[in-house]
Amino acid sequence: MGLSMCRAAVVLLVALACAALDSPPAAALEERERLVLVGERAFQDRLHSLSRKALERFLERYPSDARAPEATLLLGKARLALGALEAALEAFRRAQGFSPPPGQPEEARFWEGETLFRLRRFEAARAVYERLLADNAAAPLAPDALYGLGWAQLELKRREPAITAFRQLIEAFPEHPSVPSATVYLARMLVESKRFEEAAGFLRSFPERHPDHALLPDARYLLGFARVSAGQTSEGLADLRAFITAHPAHELTGQARRVVVDTVLRAGRKDELAREYSSLMAQSPRTAEALYDAGVVAAQLGRPRDAESAWTALRTEFPKHALATRAALDLAQVAFARGAFRDALALARAAVRSEEDSVRAQAFLIAGESELKLKHYPQAHQAFQSAVELAGEDAVVRYRGLAGSGLALEEQGQWQQAAQHYDEVAEGSSDPELQRWAKARRAALATKLKPAAKNAGGGKPRKP
Repeated sequence: MGLSMCRAAVVLLVALACAALDSPPAAALEERERLVLVGERAFQDRLHSLSRKALERFLERYPSDARAPEATLLLGKARLALGALEAALEAFRRAQGFSPPPGQPEEARFWEGETLFRLRRFEAARAVYERLLADNAAAPLAPDALYGLGWAQLELKRREPAITAFRQLIEAFPEHPSVPSATVYLARMLVESKRFEEAAGFLRSFPERHPDHALLPDARYLLGFARVSAGQTSEGLADLRAFITAHPAHELTGQARRVVVDTVLRAGRKDELAREYSSLMAQSPRTAEALYDAGVVAAQLGRPRDAESAWTALRTEFPKHALATRAALDLAQVAFARGAFRDALALARAAVRSEEDSVRAQAFLIAGESELKLKHYPQAHQAFQSAVELAGEDAVVRYRGLAGSGLALEEQGQWQQAAQHYDEVAEGSSDPELQRWAKARRAALATKLKPAAKNAGGGKPRKP
């Protein structure tokens, strides 16, 4: 319908509505017809407020009219479209009381379920959908009821029943419009359940069957992830790389790159690593994620200069990105390994500004170790203590921090405190090498602790 025709229709509807709502009793029959016509036509043209007013007036004045059942069902839909959910629910339940119920078989009951879902009464919606399917599995709206049932089960945190509902929909009604969406949600749940081969089975034909669907990118990502996770590494990497190429700005693209890099790193194949490094560095426009991953891959290839180049570019081009502080940590570790302790300290201080506690804790470790090498013992002790405070459940960081703190205290002549740290590391660390080191340091302090203990216990006893 053209714009002028649409406007003409609206004008006609409004005119009919005004005439119907203001008509005298003598024109009751004509008013009845006008109210029904306005209600139906306004709903078709999405003038839901006008439709609701006309239908409510019709049902109020002519409750026994033969068209009351259909008008009640349509009124429920108009109220639902307007977000008047409780009023819509009342209309759909009243519509089911007519004999026969209006609309398609089970239509009023289906809309009751949809309204309950919109009201977030998921348990009640689930019960309505299940009754509908049990009573009339061949109803025209049965596929829609299965889709609604799957979502209700999802909202109720019942993954297996949701999987069952979506699977039944896909298998029983493969051409239904809701099948593509149901396929993606089903695959996502199967992946979450670590049933990767099943997920891949549902997704393999998705790109060919639904090439224009809005969820095609999600389906392609899930297919690649499922295949990689199922051990079909080559196929999965090909899927993920195709997804990245086709959808460079998608919200899942960064995650896909991470899966590719992690998979390639685990495989350890230098040809794959080199290919991935070149791909990441050639990305245009460059992203922080790609530069960071390029550095990780270069480090795995044993090319530290390439790694430094990628991470330095990240910090330069994306200084406020969350990965910039993580890159600073990696650069600090590289600098420390080659003995550039001042550079390592500066980079570690940049990394402690991270919003991630794990990154900050490791950065404080590097800072402490660099301060030790530079013979800045009080500063080293302070950095190690910060690492211990941020370690949380990371036992490796905790005991490395305690060990470093002990060494910094020992260098300052605070032998008793240093010994306490060494004892804690020797007793609690699960690293045998670190345990042996801590015991050796503790033993080396023995001669220094005896005089201190003797002096502490000598002289006259103090008065209580």
